[in-house]
Amino acid sequence: MSDLEADLFQLAMSEKAQPLMDAVKKHIAENVVPITDEFIALHAEKEDRWSWHPRQLELLDGAKTKAKESGLWNFFLPDADTGEGLNNLDYAYIAAELGKYPLASESLNCSAPDTGNMEVLERVGTPAQKEQWLTPLLNGEIRSAYAMTEPALPSSDAKNISTSAVLDADEWVINGEKFYISGAGDPRCKIMITMVKTSPDAAPSKQQSQILIPIDTPGVEILEGMQVFGEDHAPRGHMHLKFNNVRVPKENILLGEGRGFEISQLRLGPGRIHHCMRSIGKAELALELMVKRAGTREAFGKPIAKLGKNIEVISRARIEINAMRLAVLQAAKAMDVLGNKEARVYVSAVKAMVPEKVCEIIDQAIQIHGATGVSQWTPLAGLYTDMRHLRFADGPDEVHHMVVGRAELQKYDLW
Repeated sequence: MSDLEADLFQLAMSEKAQPLMDAVKKHIAENVVPITDEFIALHAEKEDRWSWHPRQLELLDGAKTKAKESGLWNFFLPDADTGEGLNNLDYAYIAAELGKYPLASESLNCSAPDTGNMEVLERVGTPAQKEQWLTPLLNGEIRSAYAMTEPALPSSDAKNISTSAVLDADEWVINGEKFYISGAGDPRCKIMITMVKTSPDAAPSKQQSQILIPIDTPGVEILEGMQVFGEDHAPRGHMHLKFNNVRVPKENILLGEGRGFEISQLRLGPGRIHHCMRSIGKAELALELMVKRAGTREAFGKPIAKLGKNIEVISRARIEINAMRLAVLQAAKAMDVLGNKEARVYVSAVKAMVPEKVCEIIDQAIQIHGATGVSQWTPLAGLYTDMRHLRFADGPDEVHHMVVGRAELQKYDLW
């Protein structure tokens, strides 16, 4: 085994990050868990579903202020000038903890889609773009969206874009349609990074660009909130929108014309691993609920855990979570050691594996709960739908299996 290969198996959290992890757990216990029930209950008291109750923002801003005061902010950015300076491996441990609690990530300014958008702006934004959009995002003052998916084209191919942007003097004129744009319904969402086609005659991977479009720009039309298993997740939502002759300054392009596909790979790699990190936490929560239910409910004169194959279900869930955790940690380490681009096979491997396996574990937890598992009395139904959609968000399972399988064939010159 080479030194590089050996390094990819050094997966312990650094000594530097351990006190931070302890502080995050303390913050969640003291500032996040106590407000969660009230925050969720306030959804029912709003006059407009596509708004926030003032008390919800008060609760959330209070938790964010306490996080800032404790130095717990922007963990996902590895650049010490703008983030905590954590590497991907250390952040993986923290993100898995955040995944257990619905408000934890946002309370630390580490929630999607802002994390990916901030990383893009940090890496490729101009000084003016950073001042206008990155700074308020880093401060948690605004939210953002990433507009890529289109209803008329399969989005499993990131080059498959029909929304057009044509340069007219000093402005880009954008026309097209997007859907499932997560977070675009949030009143706090002010900016969208939007994938467009600017160079239709160029090579396939050079036809796309990414342009910053303020959501209040004339011509941006929000049509509706798309549903996910019958839920629209208002007010953040997953919006269906159109661009009708939307005009933005030519300076709003990121990195340059024809660099959109390149940026998408830069953004989606970290985004995919962040999703998988948080998914581990959701699997842990599902297993905890499964074990407590199976161990305390009785049927046919014995605990449910001792009926049928339930003990094996619990065992397999623990084994699979441990295996997923190690795979995610290694993918994070590969990003640190090899760089995001060279770590793509590791990232695709966990993106193909984790959402599918976590779905299975949540489904088993639902089964052990019986009807309660699909009710409002547990978070399991919401966890399941969230994880099920992740099997095609940021690339479907099949694309990631293609990446991993192709890499294996290439080892033997068979691709």
